[in-house]
Amino acid sequence: MSANEGIVFNIQNFSVHDGTGIRTIVFLKGCPLRCAWCSNPESQMRKPQLGFNPMKCLTTDKCTRCIDNCPQGAISPAEGGLIAMDPEKCVRCHTCAEHCAANALNVYGKTMTVKEVIREVEKEAAFYARSGGGMTLSGGEAMSQPKFAVALLKEAKRHRIKTAMETCSYAHYDDLKAACEYLDEVIMDIKAIDDGKHKQGTGVSNQRILENIKCVVAEFPNKPILIRTPVIPGFNDTEEEIRGIVDFIPVQSNIRYELLPYHRMGQPKYSYLGMEYPYEGKALDKGVMERLRVLEREANERFKNAQ
Repeated sequence: MSANEGIVFNIQNFSVHDGTGIRTIVFLKGCPLRCAWCSNPESQMRKPQLGFNPMKCLTTDKCTRCIDNCPQGAISPAEGGLIAMDPEKCVRCHTCAEHCAANALNVYGKTMTVKEVIREVEKEAAFYARSGGGMTLSGGEAMSQPKFAVALLKEAKRHRIKTAMETCSYAHYDDLKAACEYLDEVIMDIKAIDDGKHKQGTGVSNQRILENIKCVVAEFPNKPILIRTPVIPGFNDTEEEIRGIVDFIPVQSNIRYELLPYHRMGQPKYSYLGMEYPYEGKALDKGVMERLRVLEREANERFKNAQ
């Protein structure tokens, strides 16, 4: 696949959480991490995936269009009027989703060109001008498609659209640096300082992540950088864990720190994809965020007053 096209699984308008002002978030497919709490499981694999939402299905009593139109005969009636898919027969042509009247079958991810994405982003240009917003690349992990991501950022700047990127920072530094050249602001995650804990929760070491963050901070001292930590029950939801992360962050006036409370909004998508949700039944204890917010405020005060 060339730099001019990539796989996008969502374009979300009117976001106010991932960069300054009102944003359009472009979600790119693919991620090198496998966070146990991931809220976008459909983002992990780079290729398009078929999901099935049984709550939308009209049932085989009323509709059999997916069964009738599957060229491989991979779909059959199942218990309760629902459908079953045979993974041995399925060739991922996604014809079934094209014929699903109720959108119970949905394909996560489609190939788009840079021009097509920017055309969608530009539809909300009036809101960017008023709020100071723009386009934010997210995922998955935008750096899983580095050439496409950089091409999108470069084209956005050519159209005078402000840019941001949310990244886990697990990437080749040359790719990350190339993206930063076209970014007005950077959002970077630190999930854990201890390498063993990080491997346990995400499946990968944090050494590349921490080194990349240090390099970005050093090479782009005037670029607004937001460092985030998702607060996950039983993983990093203690003052000791958050203090360790805060102590790692260089004290510079261009940096802010933010804690994101754990949520389960992505849980239904696991069942749509035939996946188990590892954090079933888990939640943050009452009062945890209030205690950790103290550390967040103290850190931001230090960053703000840095020389």
